[in-house]
Amino acid sequence: MSPVTSAASALVAHFAGKLQFETDPSDVHADQERGARFVLIDSRGDDAWTQGRVTGAVHLPTARIARRAPLEIPLDMPVVTYCWGPGCNGATRAALEFAKLGYQVKEMIGGFEYWAREGYPVEDDHGRVVRAVDPLTAPAHAIGCDC
Repeated sequence: MSPVTSAASALVAHFAGKLQFETDPSDVHADQERGARFVLIDSRGDDAWTQGRVTGAVHLPTARIARRAPLEIPLDMPVVTYCWGPGCNGATRAALEFAKLGYQVKEMIGGFEYWAREGYPVEDDHGRVVRAVDPLTAPAHAIGCDC
């Protein structure tokens, strides 16, 4: 195999692997809208959950996953984890805990921060929270980024 072909194969494997294990707010929202079968896990602590969360998410902090997940989430249910945002590896830690238990799991890159900044449904303990789309993260007048 030529060096160019070998390098291209490595790149394809790398990026295909990322897409196998990662998703983003736009794709998660689209999956919610079309009724895809999965559970969205908010792995943050109680105070963060109370402050605000993705509408439809299940609160399951990372430290509780090993104990609660087998009792509450069927093993054949696909799981998507999120935490605060790109500066936090909490979703990665949560995804690892689900993977150890045998779940099919993906991490939502961007986390709650980018979900909220892109204008997707957010709620807190008092109901829906309406946020403007941040034009630095998503098209302000479009459904998606067309990427």
